[in-house]
Amino acid sequence: MPVADSAPLRRERMAASIARRGFARVTDLARELGVSEVTVRTDLAALESDGRIARVHGGAMPKGLVAERESSLEQSRARLTRAKEAIAAAAAAEVRSGKSVLLDVGSTTLAVAHALVARADLSELVVVTNGLAIALALEPAIPRFTVVVTGGTVRSLQHSLVNPLATTLLDDVRADLAILGATGVHVEHGVTNVNLPEAEIKRRMVASAARRLLVADSSKIGQAHLGRVAHLDEIDELITDTGLDEGDATALAVAGLRVRAVSPRRR
Repeated sequence: MPVADSAPLRRERMAASIARRGFARVTDLARELGVSEVTVRTDLAALESDGRIARVHGGAMPKGLVAERESSLEQSRARLTRAKEAIAAAAAAEVRSGKSVLLDVGSTTLAVAHALVARADLSELVVVTNGLAIALALEPAIPRFTVVVTGGTVRSLQHSLVNPLATTLLDDVRADLAILGATGVHVEHGVTNVNLPEAEIKRRMVASAARRLLVADSSKIGQAHLGRVAHLDEIDELITDTGLDEGDATALAVAGLRVRAVSPRRR
């Protein structure tokens, strides 16, 4: 876009670009709009003052997206344990022998791994994961399962593998099913994750699977975070718990996302 365009018009284009992407870097906006990074920062300050965007390190995101400190895998596992176990059991029930599964990193997907191992009827299952804790959880099922780890750089907080190199394997596979976790599921902003490197791997898993299943407890619904994972229409089904707000459930269904809420088992 030429520098000669008026500031109000340029800022409208900028706000639209940020809304579309979920997060936009200063450098990318400068290149897209044909202006200097100084001009972009000035425009972002004006948009933030108007309450239209939120500035974060290196760029900006739409107003209302949540930027928060990421929990460790151990902290996440300790929350809503029974709900996650019920979600995991429902997701594991979707898996069939002789199939291939991409199993994402996260506390709920770790529960899925345990649920898969508990299914003595499953055999000849190939599971590809970027989670070190998940790979170890699946180990007792070998040789019934073939467990493949993506490789990549270790993130200690989630015991996950990210780029560089984590997507090299995913570029060359086409799995029957991807079981994904996320920290946010929002009608407008779609499926998001608080951590950008892991969001990148999740996006690649979405692209590499014939069917995509999202597992997320009800506390994640209505939340939106920095890293976009997928639009709602890219997900085949969301499995969550019965703590889901009725209004949120209706809104997600209207947006085209199939939602299944499962009840925790009694102990």
